[in-house]
Amino acid sequence: MRLKNVLIVVKDIEKARKYYHDLFGLTVVIDNDGNMILTEGLVLQEEKYWLEFIGKEITPKNNHCELYFEERNIEDFAEKLEKMYPETEYVNRLMIHSWGQKVIRFYDLDGNLIEVGTPV
Repeated sequence: MRLKNVLIVVKDIEKARKYYHDLFGLTVVIDNDGNMILTEGLVLQEEKYWLEFIGKEITPKNNHCELYFEERNIEDFAEKLEKMYPETEYVNRLMIHSWGQKVIRFYDLDGNLIEVGTPV
C-alpha cells in the first residue's frame, strides 16, 4: 500500500487552482468537476461535494495538519506571497528555527495551513 494523494477542501476550486499554481507551480492533472488533482499529488475538493460526502461542517484554520513545501529561495517566495496575496494570514512570517531551517507558515484562501521551509 502507498499514500496516493492528499485532499484539501476549498470553497472555490478555480481560485484554489490559481493560488496553488501562482505560488507553488502546481498544475492540473485531472479535473473531475469539483475534484481536481494537481501535480505533486495535491487534490482540491469543492466544499459543497465534501459536505455531501461526509455530512459534517468544515472547520477552516483547525491547525490539525499542514501542507509542507520546501523552497531553497525562501526569501523570494516570501516576497512573492506578500506581493501576490497581500491578504494572507500568517501563523509566522519568515523565521529561523534553532537548527537553522528558515520557515514561513500561513493559511491558504480556505484556511488550510501551509508551511514552506528551506531544505533540511
